[in-house]
Amino acid sequence: MLAKAVADVPEPDSVKGGLRYEPKWDGFRGVVTIDGDDVEIGSRGAKPLTRYFPELVEAFRAQFGGRDHPVVLDGEVILRSGDQGAERLDWESLSQRIHPAASRIAKLSAETPAQFVAFDLLAVDGEELVDLPFDERRDRLESLASDMSDPLFVSRTTLDVDLAREWLTTFEGAGLDGVVAKPRTKAYEPGKRTMLKVKHHRTADVVAIGYRVHKSGSGVGSLLVGLYGDDGELRQVGGVSAFSDKRRLQLVDELEPVVLRDADGRPVTGDGERSRFSSGRDTSFVRLAPERVLEVRYDQMEGDRFRHTVQLERWRPDRDAESCGFDQLEVPSAYDLRDVLS
Repeated sequence: MLAKAVADVPEPDSVKGGLRYEPKWDGFRGVVTIDGDDVEIGSRGAKPLTRYFPELVEAFRAQFGGRDHPVVLDGEVILRSGDQGAERLDWESLSQRIHPAASRIAKLSAETPAQFVAFDLLAVDGEELVDLPFDERRDRLESLASDMSDPLFVSRTTLDVDLAREWLTTFEGAGLDGVVAKPRTKAYEPGKRTMLKVKHHRTADVVAIGYRVHKSGSGVGSLLVGLYGDDGELRQVGGVSAFSDKRRLQLVDELEPVVLRDADGRPVTGDGERSRFSSGRDTSFVRLAPERVLEVRYDQMEGDRFRHTVQLERWRPDRDAESCGFDQLEVPSAYDLRDVLS
Protein backbone atom coordinates (compact mmCIF):
# COMPACT_ATOMS: atom_id res chain seq x y z
CA MET A 1 0.00 0.00 0.00
CA LEU A 2 1.54 3.29 -1.11
CA ALA A 3 1.19 7.00 -0.39
CA LYS A 4 0.62 10.05 -2.56
CA ALA A 5 2.56 13.22 -1.75
CA VAL A 6 0.56 16.30 -0.75
CA ALA A 7 1.75 19.78 0.18
CA ASP A 8 0.18 20.08 3.64
CA VAL A 9 -1.29 17.87 6.33
CA PRO A 10 -4.87 17.40 5.04
CA GLU A 11 -7.99 18.13 7.05
CA PRO A 12 -9.73 14.97 8.30
CA ASP A 13 -12.89 15.70 6.32
CA SER A 14 -10.93 15.99 3.05
CA VAL A 15 -11.44 12.23 2.60
CA LYS A 16 -14.75 10.44 3.03
CA GLY A 17 -14.77 8.62 6.33
CA GLY A 18 -12.02 10.77 7.83
CA LEU A 19 -8.27 10.38 8.31
CA ARG A 20 -5.96 8.88 10.90
CA TYR A 21 -2.46 10.40 11.14
CA GLU A 22 0.89 8.75 11.83
CA PRO A 23 4.56 9.77 11.86
CA LYS A 24 6.40 8.95 8.63
CA TRP A 25 9.35 6.73 9.48
CA ASP A 26 12.61 6.96 7.55
CA GLY A 27 13.80 3.38 7.12
CA PHE A 28 13.21 0.25 5.04
CA ARG A 29 9.57 -0.63 4.41
CA GLY A 30 9.03 -4.21 5.52
CA VAL A 31 6.18 -6.72 5.38
CA VAL A 32 6.86 -9.38 8.00
CA THR A 33 5.33 -12.86 8.06
CA ILE A 34 5.71 -15.00 11.20
CA ASP A 35 4.49 -18.54 10.58
CA GLY A 36 5.34 -20.83 13.48
CA ASP A 37 9.08 -20.31 13.90
CA ASP A 38 9.59 -19.19 10.30
CA VAL A 39 10.10 -15.45 9.83
CA GLU A 40 10.30 -13.62 6.51
CA ILE A 41 10.91 -9.89 6.03
CA GLY A 42 10.13 -8.58 2.54
CA SER A 43 10.73 -5.10 1.15
CA ARG A 44 8.04 -2.96 -0.47
CA GLY A 45 9.14 -4.44 -3.81
CA ALA A 46 9.09 -7.98 -2.37
CA LYS A 47 12.88 -8.23 -2.16
CA PRO A 48 13.97 -10.45 0.77
CA LEU A 49 15.49 -8.56 3.70
CA THR A 50 15.44 -11.43 6.20
CA ARG A 51 19.15 -12.33 6.09
CA TYR A 52 20.23 -8.76 6.83
CA PHE A 53 18.43 -8.48 10.17
CA PRO A 54 18.92 -11.68 12.20
CA GLU A 55 18.28 -9.80 15.45
CA LEU A 56 14.79 -8.87 14.24
CA VAL A 57 14.13 -12.44 13.11
CA GLU A 58 14.91 -13.61 16.64
CA ALA A 59 12.70 -10.92 18.16
CA PHE A 60 9.73 -11.81 15.94
CA ARG A 61 10.26 -15.49 16.66
CA ALA A 62 10.49 -14.91 20.42
CA GLN A 63 7.44 -12.64 20.62
CA PHE A 64 5.13 -14.24 18.02
CA GLY A 65 6.54 -17.67 17.17
CA GLY A 66 4.68 -20.91 17.86
CA ARG A 67 1.23 -19.59 16.97
CA ASP A 68 -1.21 -21.83 15.15
CA HIS A 69 -1.71 -19.26 12.37
CA PRO A 70 0.58 -16.73 10.64
CA VAL A 71 0.90 -13.11 11.72
CA VAL A 72 1.54 -10.61 8.91
CA LEU A 73 2.69 -7.09 9.83
CA ASP A 74 3.35 -4.05 7.65
CA GLY A 75 5.82 -1.54 9.00
CA GLU A 76 9.28 -0.03 8.84
CA VAL A 77 12.72 -1.37 9.71
CA ILE A 78 14.57 1.46 11.43
CA LEU A 79 17.81 1.96 13.30
CA ARG A 80 18.32 4.43 16.12
CA SER A 81 21.48 5.90 17.56
CA GLY A 82 22.52 8.55 20.03
CA ASP A 83 22.72 8.88 23.79
CA GLN A 84 19.69 8.43 25.99
CA GLY A 85 17.55 11.54 25.76
CA ALA A 86 18.98 12.42 22.35
CA GLU A 87 18.23 9.39 20.19
CA ARG A 88 17.34 9.81 16.50
CA LEU A 89 16.96 7.71 13.38
CA ASP A 90 20.27 6.75 11.80
CA TRP A 91 19.86 6.15 8.06
CA GLU A 92 23.58 5.83 7.38
CA SER A 93 23.98 2.96 9.86
CA LEU A 94 20.80 1.32 8.56
CA SER A 95 22.02 1.43 4.95
CA GLN A 96 25.26 -0.29 5.99
CA ARG A 97 23.24 -3.30 7.14
CA ILE A 98 22.68 -4.33 3.50
CA HIS A 99 25.91 -6.26 3.02
CA PRO A 100 26.73 -9.46 1.12
CA ALA A 101 29.04 -10.95 3.77
CA ALA A 102 27.37 -13.05 6.48
CA SER A 103 30.20 -12.27 8.91
CA ARG A 104 29.67 -8.54 8.43
CA ILE A 105 25.91 -8.92 8.92
CA ALA A 106 26.45 -10.83 12.17
CA LYS A 107 28.89 -8.18 13.42
CA LEU A 108 26.61 -5.24 12.61
CA SER A 109 23.51 -6.97 14.01
CA ALA A 110 25.27 -6.92 17.39
CA GLU A 111 26.89 -3.49 17.10
CA THR A 112 24.02 -1.57 15.45
CA PRO A 113 20.83 -3.59 16.04
CA ALA A 114 17.71 -2.54 14.12
CA GLN A 115 14.16 -2.03 15.31
CA PHE A 116 10.78 -2.56 13.67
CA VAL A 117 7.81 -0.18 13.87
CA ALA A 118 4.51 -1.81 12.89
CA PHE A 119 1.75 0.37 11.47
CA ASP A 120 -0.66 -2.17 9.97
CA LEU A 121 -1.81 -5.74 10.56
CA LEU A 122 -2.70 -7.85 7.53
CA ALA A 123 -3.36 -11.28 9.05
CA VAL A 124 -3.73 -12.83 12.51
CA ASP A 125 -5.46 -15.78 14.20
CA GLY A 126 -6.23 -17.42 10.86
CA GLU A 127 -8.02 -14.35 9.52
CA GLU A 128 -7.04 -12.17 6.55
CA LEU A 129 -7.60 -8.53 7.51
CA VAL A 130 -6.85 -6.73 4.25
CA ASP A 131 -10.53 -6.18 3.41
CA LEU A 132 -11.31 -4.59 6.79
CA PRO A 133 -11.33 -0.80 7.26
CA PHE A 134 -8.07 0.64 8.54
CA ASP A 135 -9.61 1.59 11.91
CA GLU A 136 -10.51 -2.07 12.52
CA ARG A 137 -7.06 -3.27 11.45
CA ARG A 138 -5.53 -0.68 13.78
CA ASP A 139 -7.64 -1.92 16.71
CA ARG A 140 -6.48 -5.48 16.05
CA LEU A 141 -2.87 -4.28 15.81
CA GLU A 142 -3.10 -2.48 19.16
CA SER A 143 -4.53 -5.63 20.74
CA LEU A 144 -1.66 -7.68 19.34
CA ALA A 145 0.83 -5.02 20.47
CA SER A 146 0.24 -5.89 24.12
CA ASP A 147 2.71 -8.75 23.52
CA MET A 148 5.33 -6.56 21.81
CA SER A 149 8.47 -5.09 23.35
CA ASP A 150 11.73 -3.48 22.21
CA PRO A 151 13.01 -3.91 19.46
CA LEU A 152 9.42 -4.22 18.16
CA PHE A 153 7.14 -1.18 18.37
CA VAL A 154 3.78 0.07 17.13
CA SER A 155 3.62 3.47 15.46
CA ARG A 156 1.52 6.00 17.31
CA THR A 157 -1.53 7.53 15.62
CA THR A 158 -3.90 10.43 16.20
CA LEU A 159 -7.22 11.69 14.87
CA ASP A 160 -6.23 15.26 15.78
CA VAL A 161 -5.01 17.15 12.70
CA ASP A 162 -3.46 19.89 14.85
CA LEU A 163 -1.38 17.34 16.72
CA ALA A 164 -0.34 15.79 13.38
CA ARG A 165 0.86 19.20 12.21
CA GLU A 166 2.82 19.54 15.43
CA TRP A 167 4.41 16.14 14.78
CA LEU A 168 5.48 17.30 11.33
CA THR A 169 7.67 19.92 13.01
CA THR A 170 8.78 18.37 16.28
CA PHE A 171 9.44 14.79 15.19
CA GLU A 172 11.85 15.92 12.50
CA GLY A 173 14.29 16.60 15.32
CA ALA A 174 14.37 12.83 15.89
CA GLY A 175 15.07 12.16 12.21
CA LEU A 176 11.54 11.33 11.08
CA ASP A 177 10.48 12.05 7.53
CA GLY A 178 7.07 13.71 7.84
CA VAL A 179 3.47 12.66 8.46
CA VAL A 180 1.20 10.08 6.78
CA ALA A 181 -2.59 10.40 6.65
CA LYS A 182 -4.59 7.17 6.18
CA PRO A 183 -8.29 6.90 5.27
CA ARG A 184 -10.01 5.36 8.27
CA THR A 185 -12.59 3.37 6.32
CA LYS A 186 -10.41 2.06 3.48
CA ALA A 187 -9.36 -1.55 3.02
CA TYR A 188 -5.67 -2.41 2.52
CA GLU A 189 -5.05 -1.90 -1.20
CA PRO A 190 -1.59 -3.09 -2.33
CA GLY A 191 0.03 -0.98 -5.04
CA LYS A 192 -2.49 1.84 -4.74
CA ARG A 193 -1.64 5.31 -3.44
CA THR A 194 -4.62 5.71 -1.13
CA MET A 195 -2.57 7.11 1.74
CA LEU A 196 -1.35 10.72 1.80
CA LYS A 197 2.13 11.78 2.87
CA VAL A 198 3.55 15.16 3.81
CA LYS A 199 7.32 15.52 3.82
CA HIS A 200 9.64 18.34 4.76
CA HIS A 201 10.63 20.50 1.81
CA ARG A 202 13.12 23.33 1.92
CA THR A 203 15.29 25.21 -0.54
CA ALA A 204 18.98 26.03 -0.54
CA ASP A 205 21.39 27.79 -2.88
CA VAL A 206 24.22 25.43 -3.86
CA VAL A 207 27.24 25.49 -6.18
CA ALA A 208 27.50 23.30 -9.27
CA ILE A 209 30.86 21.51 -8.93
CA GLY A 210 30.61 18.83 -11.62
CA TYR A 211 28.40 16.65 -13.75
CA ARG A 212 28.15 13.02 -14.72
CA VAL A 213 27.46 12.06 -18.32
CA HIS A 214 24.11 10.36 -18.81
CA LYS A 215 24.16 6.57 -19.10
CA SER A 216 23.13 6.94 -22.75
CA GLY A 217 26.54 8.50 -23.40
CA SER A 218 25.30 12.00 -24.20
CA GLY A 219 24.09 14.89 -22.11
CA VAL A 220 24.20 15.61 -18.40
CA GLY A 221 22.92 12.73 -16.31
CA SER A 222 23.29 14.45 -12.96
CA LEU A 223 24.77 17.60 -11.49
CA LEU A 224 26.98 17.38 -8.41
CA VAL A 225 26.51 20.25 -5.98
CA GLY A 226 28.41 21.61 -3.02
CA LEU A 227 28.34 24.02 -0.10
CA TYR A 228 31.10 25.97 1.64
CA GLY A 229 31.96 25.06 5.21
CA ASP A 230 33.15 27.39 7.96
CA ASP A 231 36.71 26.50 6.98
CA GLY A 232 36.16 27.85 3.46
CA GLU A 233 36.31 24.38 1.90
CA LEU A 234 33.76 23.46 -0.77
CA ARG A 235 32.18 20.10 0.08
CA GLN A 236 30.04 17.90 -2.12
CA VAL A 237 26.60 17.57 -0.54
CA GLY A 238 24.51 15.74 -3.13
CA GLY A 239 23.24 15.60 -6.67
CA VAL A 240 20.49 16.81 -8.99
CA SER A 241 19.06 14.57 -11.73
CA ALA A 242 15.83 13.74 -13.61
CA PHE A 243 16.43 15.99 -16.62
CA SER A 244 14.57 15.53 -19.89
CA ASP A 245 16.50 14.35 -22.97
CA LYS A 246 16.39 17.85 -24.44
CA ARG A 247 17.48 19.50 -21.20
CA ARG A 248 20.41 17.10 -20.73
CA LEU A 249 21.89 18.18 -24.05
CA GLN A 250 21.25 21.87 -23.35
CA LEU A 251 23.09 21.64 -20.04
CA VAL A 252 26.27 20.41 -21.74
CA ASP A 253 26.38 23.62 -23.79
CA GLU A 254 25.39 25.85 -20.89
CA LEU A 255 28.07 24.43 -18.59
CA GLU A 256 30.84 24.39 -21.22
CA PRO A 257 32.25 27.81 -20.17
CA VAL A 258 32.91 26.57 -16.60
CA VAL A 259 34.33 23.12 -17.41
CA LEU A 260 37.81 22.83 -15.86
CA ARG A 261 40.46 21.81 -18.41
CA ASP A 262 44.07 20.65 -18.20
CA ALA A 263 47.03 22.15 -20.05
CA ASP A 264 46.07 20.21 -23.19
CA GLY A 265 42.49 21.49 -23.12
CA ARG A 266 40.94 18.22 -21.99
CA PRO A 267 38.18 18.29 -19.35
CA VAL A 268 39.42 17.57 -15.84
CA THR A 269 37.58 14.66 -14.24
CA GLY A 270 37.15 13.44 -10.71
CA ASP A 271 36.05 10.19 -9.10
CA GLY A 272 32.81 10.44 -7.20
CA GLU A 273 31.99 8.87 -3.85
CA ARG A 274 30.98 5.23 -3.97
CA SER A 275 28.51 3.38 -1.82
CA ARG A 276 27.28 -0.19 -1.51
CA PHE A 277 24.47 0.83 -3.87
CA SER A 278 26.83 1.86 -6.69
CA SER A 279 27.00 -1.72 -8.01
CA GLY A 280 30.27 -1.04 -9.83
CA ARG A 281 28.84 1.74 -12.01
CA ASP A 282 31.03 4.57 -13.19
CA THR A 283 31.03 7.40 -10.64
CA SER A 284 33.50 9.69 -12.42
CA PHE A 285 32.44 13.22 -13.28
CA VAL A 286 33.49 16.29 -15.25
CA ARG A 287 34.71 18.97 -12.87
CA LEU A 288 33.31 22.50 -13.04
CA ALA A 289 34.75 25.77 -11.82
CA PRO A 290 32.69 26.73 -8.73
CA GLU A 291 30.91 29.67 -10.33
CA ARG A 292 27.34 28.63 -11.15
CA VAL A 293 24.74 28.77 -8.37
CA LEU A 294 21.40 26.96 -8.42
CA GLU A 295 18.50 26.83 -6.00
CA VAL A 296 17.44 23.30 -5.10
CA ARG A 297 14.57 21.80 -3.16
CA TYR A 298 15.41 19.22 -0.50
CA ASP A 299 13.69 17.49 2.38
CA GLN A 300 16.33 16.95 5.07
CA MET A 301 20.03 16.53 5.76
CA GLU A 302 21.90 13.38 6.78
CA GLY A 303 25.01 14.74 8.47
CA ASP A 304 26.53 17.22 6.03
CA ARG A 305 24.80 15.81 2.93
CA PHE A 306 21.31 15.98 1.48
CA ARG A 307 19.41 12.87 2.55
CA HIS A 308 17.89 12.31 -0.92
CA THR A 309 18.51 13.50 -4.47
CA VAL A 310 17.50 17.16 -4.65
CA GLN A 311 15.33 18.89 -7.26
CA LEU A 312 16.38 21.87 -9.34
CA GLU A 313 14.18 24.88 -8.70
CA ARG A 314 16.03 27.53 -10.74
CA TRP A 315 19.45 28.89 -11.58
CA ARG A 316 20.61 31.84 -9.48
CA PRO A 317 22.89 34.07 -11.59
CA ASP A 318 22.42 36.76 -8.94
CA ARG A 319 24.22 34.75 -6.25
CA ASP A 320 27.96 34.53 -5.60
CA ALA A 321 29.15 30.98 -5.15
CA GLU A 322 31.16 31.93 -2.05
CA SER A 323 27.93 32.89 -0.28
CA CYS A 324 26.52 29.35 -0.52
CA GLY A 325 27.34 27.90 2.87
CA PHE A 326 25.93 25.44 5.37
CA ASP A 327 24.81 28.37 7.54
CA GLN A 328 21.77 28.93 5.27
CA LEU A 329 20.30 25.52 6.08
CA GLU A 330 17.44 25.21 8.54
CA VAL A 331 18.38 22.95 11.44
CA PRO A 332 15.41 21.27 13.16
CA SER A 333 15.23 21.35 16.95
CA ALA A 334 16.47 18.14 18.54
CA TYR A 335 13.80 15.66 19.65
CA ASP A 336 14.38 12.33 21.38
CA LEU A 337 13.36 9.36 19.20
CA ARG A 338 12.44 7.33 22.27
CA ASP A 339 9.66 9.82 22.97
CA VAL A 340 8.27 9.11 19.48
CA LEU A 341 8.46 5.35 19.98
CA SER A 342 6.92 5.38 23.44
